[in-house]
Amino acid sequence: MKHPINSAAKPASPNNYAFIDGNNLYLGAKSQKVKLDYRKLRLYLKNKFHISKAFLFIGYDKNNESLYDVFREYGYELIFKPVVFYTENGKRQMKGNVDAELVLHAAAIEYRHYNQAVIISGDGDFACLLEFLQKKNKLARIIAPAKRYSKLLRPFLPYITQLNDIIDRLQLEPSRKITKKTGISGRSKP
Repeated sequence: MKHPINSAAKPASPNNYAFIDGNNLYLGAKSQKVKLDYRKLRLYLKNKFHISKAFLFIGYDKNNESLYDVFREYGYELIFKPVVFYTENGKRQMKGNVDAELVLHAAAIEYRHYNQAVIISGDGDFACLLEFLQKKNKLARIIAPAKRYSKLLRPFLPYITQLNDIIDRLQLEPSRKITKKTGISGRSKP
């Protein structure tokens, strides 16, 4: 097994990309009762892993346009999936499964443009992508959003960082809400 980037050493090239399963990240943080500061996350990825592009894969809901604008201002490139609405326990729910889009972008569309990838998801459906990236020496890190993640990721334990291990750097401050900001000029803790 090739070893992941040493957190103390800088990668050979700063042209790394992040591929983020938006729903998995949101639900993982929510399961830990954490309000994630997406600006801080973007800065963390930039400073820690030299992420030049961060792709956020999410289901599209026309009622969330202002939120999408905020994500763009923080430096994310949004990849949308149409959502499907359904009812569960009497509540209207929506689902936008982004797995195929994330794999397609990481393994084909963007593959030649980056040196290494950070994958943010604990979903076992990405095990084939992780294996592919590892064999090509293009897997930098996996950030698992929930305390529990798929057993299919066990072969990649040296690459896994759990969100709860870095959450103190990424939490939304109680007095701050996600609002429009300009760019990502600040610095997060590495």
